[in-house]
Amino acid sequence: MSLTFAGIGETKVIMNLKGKEDVVRHLQDLGFVKGESVKLLSENSSGLIILVKGVRIAINKGLASKIMVA
Repeated sequence: MSLTFAGIGETKVIMNLKGKEDVVRHLQDLGFVKGESVKLLSENSSGLIILVKGVRIAINKGLASKIMVA
């Protein structure tokens, strides 16, 4: 399931990253790596605020849809 389908307050584990090589590398540079837990803190019409590795990161829903979680 994509991270965009997670509910606010839910903690999920990253299973896979999808997209072109440069997109995957960008997500990895932000801390989104396989096996890492992420928590959805907030959501609005333009994007999500996610807690990963103790840091709050804001990403748009397009990038969030590339992050597969379980």
